[in-house]
Amino acid sequence: MKYFVFVLAALGVPPLGFLLYINKRWQKYAFWAMMGAMIFYNATSINFLSEEKYPGTSRGMEVSVIHLFAFAILISLKLQGKLKRFIPETGFGIYITYFLLCLPSLSTAIDYKVAWFELWKMILLYFFYLVVYSYLRATDDVKSVLKGFVLYAVMNLAMVFKDRFAGVYQAHGAFPHQNSMAMAMLLLGTLFFAAYLTLGVRNKFGRLAAIAWACAAIATLRSYSRGAIALMPVAYGITTLACFTRRSMNRIISRIIPVAIMGIIGLLLLLPKIIERFQEAPEASGNTRIELAYCAKEMVADEPWRGVGINNWSMKMRPPYTYQEAASAIVGRELNYVGIVETVYLLVVAECGIPALLAMLAWFAWHWFSCLRLVKRLRGTEWSFVPAGLLGGLAAIYMQSCLEWVLRQQINLFLLTFMFAIIAYFNTSWKTIRDKERTAPSPRR
Repeated sequence: MKYFVFVLAALGVPPLGFLLYINKRWQKYAFWAMMGAMIFYNATSINFLSEEKYPGTSRGMEVSVIHLFAFAILISLKLQGKLKRFIPETGFGIYITYFLLCLPSLSTAIDYKVAWFELWKMILLYFFYLVVYSYLRATDDVKSVLKGFVLYAVMNLAMVFKDRFAGVYQAHGAFPHQNSMAMAMLLLGTLFFAAYLTLGVRNKFGRLAAIAWACAAIATLRSYSRGAIALMPVAYGITTLACFTRRSMNRIISRIIPVAIMGIIGLLLLLPKIIERFQEAPEASGNTRIELAYCAKEMVADEPWRGVGINNWSMKMRPPYTYQEAASAIVGRELNYVGIVETVYLLVVAECGIPALLAMLAWFAWHWFSCLRLVKRLRGTEWSFVPAGLLGGLAAIYMQSCLEWVLRQQINLFLLTFMFAIIAYFNTSWKTIRDKERTAPSPRR
């Protein structure tokens, strides 16, 4: 029944796209609905050709309400003449290169069905990436989008509290796993922290940003994710440094002090549990990461350029393949894993080869260095906090991805590409924004 309902909804996408073309206000509401569906991702997505028991990064041809709204918005933008290029900015070209360099891994895959699941996910993700960027270019409505993420952070914390009262030790909020939530809230937290430092609480959005930052920070700590908690000082430290200017130094310091006091109080309340999490974490968790890394090393040594097949890691961990046996000889005990390596970089290089890994790293690096460049270009504008916040957040989640593979999960990829689309928007619009603000009154701080 649910498949039938979803197919009917998909058939309604073209008419909806035409309606959004007629009424721009409805287009805005549809974009908000798309963002709202991100909060309830598990409840608004469905797998076709499902392989739910497969221990890979994709277990079916997953389609979400997010995709349906995205395609409707895409149709409306095309009809309005706002979608002119399929590859509108450098980051998009790098992503397509990354996708194409994953295709040679099909020659070594043993299960084309599960390989297609991951390729399907990548294709849909590109259209989502394109829709967010094109919508922002067409409307310049960044503020409403960021307000949507304020609601996202608040609702996620509400779900964290719900987990807490249900007796869940490591809360996961709106996400499938606590590490997924911690990574997402680390990224949003630095963005809103930068907005608070730059705008202050006298500014309406500055007040909203302070609330969203508090929600994101509490959720990150309440996840008890060791990697995310350890990287919080790095993320917020980079963000704070990026916000500093000669003119704003005293103002920012005065805003940091009350936040630091509240942060210390909150940290002290959670400190016993955090210490317990670090001290009593099972030794097997660290050993598993190391042993799976050895398996990845054996795969890369065997297939350095093509990999062992996209989303085929778990297939290649079983006989007749001997990667696990070779790793067993190195660690000195027999291994019997079916799960995937706990590092997104090793996972990509093992499944898709060195060229695909380099392309993915280039995609990540392009957006980080774009933020670094935009910190200077947007300085003095009301949007200076966006690159400053993402500079710290992206650095942290890139480092966290050395310990986790969650950046291959769909919900985390949605959030990451959403931020990449925002960066792409500022990459192409920064001159217009700066020139417009030079002739307009300064925002109230």
